[in-house]
Amino acid sequence: MSHKEPEAKIFACSQSVYLAEKISEAYGIPLGKVSMSHYSDGEFQPSFEESIRGLRVFIICSTFPNADNLMELLLMIDAAKRASARHITAVMPYFGWARQDRKDKPRVPIGAKLIAKMLEAAGATRIMTMDLHADQIQGFFEKPVDHLFASTIFLPYVESLKLDNLTIASPDMGGSKRAYAYSKFLESDVVICYKQRKQANVIDTMELIGEVKGRNVILVDDMIDTGGTLAKAADLMMERGALSVRAICTHAILSGGAYEKIEESKLSELIVTDSIPLKKESNKIKVVSCAPLFAEVMHMVQNNNSISGKFIM
Repeated sequence: MSHKEPEAKIFACSQSVYLAEKISEAYGIPLGKVSMSHYSDGEFQPSFEESIRGLRVFIICSTFPNADNLMELLLMIDAAKRASARHITAVMPYFGWARQDRKDKPRVPIGAKLIAKMLEAAGATRIMTMDLHADQIQGFFEKPVDHLFASTIFLPYVESLKLDNLTIASPDMGGSKRAYAYSKFLESDVVICYKQRKQANVIDTMELIGEVKGRNVILVDDMIDTGGTLAKAADLMMERGALSVRAICTHAILSGGAYEKIEESKLSELIVTDSIPLKKESNKIKVVSCAPLFAEVMHMVQNNNSISGKFIM
């Protein structure tokens, strides 16, 4: 009897259906049916409404707050395991709690490690995600991790802008590796912002390392939360003589007054993916879909093909 890889099915957690529909369309199969039962106290129970016995199951869920998204993903993984799915891949375009990747002060958790263990305990056999806050989070897993880079979809867009005197910038020291990778591909200069915080989401001071006068600057980061860092960096660079400042951020968290800060800042454009749904539209925000990238890599995983060709950097 010849061995045949199991058929794949794609399912989505409730807050990621908008993205899962685009991924399943690009993949070429319909999105699987899931129902959700709710109790009066807020407890919920997902249920697969079709057989997944012996199949490869992709469960798409960005785990942005609140914690219900993560809990729903864990319950769906457990349900798939108990329904005898052969392979269970947690597709997490945005990996929540990734900023808690280390102990940066006494008596705090390493949240990213905890999430990794919870996913494995639930029954995930593979993890697929994009632009982790810290690459080393992959080491928290004992299962295979496909860590995709949004540069695969961002770089063609940047090249289409045809900007002269291009400079890539990092909004902080931690993102310098990402900035250098972009600059190497685009053959551009690099500048770094040095910032100090008194507390989370509040910048005390910011200084610029490098020259931006007469340059078109593109800030690159893995996420934008309150928008304070990027807005302050853009204003600082324009004060130093930059011709224009754009920002590329994979995950558009955009909490608090982020939309207002972006609108009021000197950023000419903010380019993000749809790993997290936008809460509202903005003329300054350009969304580049990550759905084709995930669909293609999911095809490669299903057919046991190498995915290294999808990594531009």
